Amino acid sequence: MEAPEGAAGLRCHRPVVEMLDLPFLPSCVFLGGLGLLCIAFVGTWCQHWRGGFSLDGSARTFNWHPVLMVTGMVVLYGAAALIYRLPPARRGPKLPWKVVHSALALAAFVLAVLGLAAVFRFHNAHGTPNMYSLHSWLGLVTVLLFSCQWVAGFSTFLLPWAPTWLRAFYKPIHVFFGATVLMLSVASCVSGINEKLFFSLKNGTAEYKLLPAEAVFANTLGLLILLFGVLVLGALARPSWKRPDADSSDSHQPLLTAER
Repeated sequence: MEAPEGAAGLRCHRPVVEMLDLPFLPSCVFLGGLGLLCIAFVGTWCQHWRGGFSLDGSARTFNWHPVLMVTGMVVLYGAAALIYRLPPARRGPKLPWKVVHSALALAAFVLAVLGLAAVFRFHNAHGTPNMYSLHSWLGLVTVLLFSCQWVAGFSTFLLPWAPTWLRAFYKPIHVFFGATVLMLSVASCVSGINEKLFFSLKNGTAEYKLLPAEAVFANTLGLLILLFGVLVLGALARPSWKRPDADSSDSHQPLLTAER
């Protein structure tokens, strides 16, 4: 008796799914290395081509802006999003990982605020208008949304006054906006790199359209950031890497009522 067409299709499809189901740890190491590479690239760009760093209000003060934004809003934020995918986080109690997730996100937010302070100080010192470009609008919206996301998540999942039904209701919303903030962060960084290159390589001896070494390097940085963001979102969407007991009572346990 021949197998039904649907069963044959399942047999053909299953090996493909298993082949694409990559092991977590090598993927995690690759993502970690890619994140560090993004930080190294943006630091090298600002140090080698943009003159380094200072706090005197000059262009070297501005250079803190891309470094802090990439480090905080992309790499640290991506690490915070993936913390629940680690094998110890998937097996043991979830509460300690909630704290780590919240701390990483808070560190990302602090770096983002410092990055905004650097660019505002540079603009004010040189009489440059603030908040006039699409990059600035997108970046500020991203940071504001991230701050709301962090406060709502901390209040709902780590403080005792939110009832269990509210935590269960808000969880998918929190996950959705977490992915949205990461996507917006990547878009903000890529648009900021492009904007900086247009300003910096506009009237020099090697214009941006001629692709000098700095343009090639910074364009590569943008692609690395985009790749990191896409792979983080892919890792978050992979079912086999998700915590199997995500809906257990421990998932909804607030911090201040935890057992000592």
